Amino acid sequence: MTGRSPLITVAVATCGRPAALERCLAALERGTRPPDALVVVDQASDEGTRRLVEGCQLPRPRYAPQPRLGLAASRNLALELSTTSIIAFTDDDCVPEPGWIEGIIAGFARDPTPAVVTGPVLSLGPETPGTFAVSERLRLTPSFHTGRCIPWHAGSGGNFAARRDVLVGHTGWDTRLGTGSPGLAGEDVEFLYRLMRAGVLVAYEPAAVVRHERQGWARRLATRYSYSFGIGAFCGLWLRRGDRFAVRMALDYTEVHARGLARGLVRRRPNVVHEHLRGLWGIPAGILYGLTATESEDRRR
Repeated sequence: MTGRSPLITVAVATCGRPAALERCLAALERGTRPPDALVVVDQASDEGTRRLVEGCQLPRPRYAPQPRLGLAASRNLALELSTTSIIAFTDDDCVPEPGWIEGIIAGFARDPTPAVVTGPVLSLGPETPGTFAVSERLRLTPSFHTGRCIPWHAGSGGNFAARRDVLVGHTGWDTRLGTGSPGLAGEDVEFLYRLMRAGVLVAYEPAAVVRHERQGWARRLATRYSYSFGIGAFCGLWLRRGDRFAVRMALDYTEVHARGLARGLVRRRPNVVHEHLRGLWGIPAGILYGLTATESEDRRR
């Protein structure tokens, strides 16, 4: 992307976590380049959250309440309400680095010009006893992705920016997937895969960094199953469409947990064994859901 700096809306999904959201918005306020607009979709419809958003020191803040339809529906509503050429998505438990927006702009300025920019997701704060990293993207080298690629190698939903016209042209996120839906997770990688499969170029930009809140053991254990179920569900949906690459994706994710399980067994670490067993169990369960899930009446609602 050349010429003047593009106008960027930051969209944040939240549900009942006002303290985390306040931390996220404060990080955006400290940014070296503020967004041009803010949309916060709140599926808890909390008046305190409304006041927090409307009183923040960011340009054009907009608070949007929504029934609990899941994360994909939240992102779709943010897309509908945004008017700038670029939309950058993150979550309420994430903290963008001060240079995040500038990093996104740098990503869109790369040659060849991408339509989507993702970036690293690093853990927030120092490691403390009883807390664990969740959903990290640690690579710090730039890369491009398009075509039939493993989508979690290209990025994730907590650090995702794209041209608005491209998102609209590909009908947004699938509401059968994602937190708060029967699919539990996977809406971000499904949409990334759908975009890349259609020839959209994704740039992974190391300068666009988001920090993700560490979680307790119970939360980490729960996400091992839910993330794997979501990946399996996404693969199942594409298997139904006759896409054989879905088999390779499912095997890739299975290998991640199989290696983790092997390490846990060798090192005699029961917690590691437990979490990777849950991950392995989630994949076939998710595939079954994806193979049988009915079509959304309105994917964009």
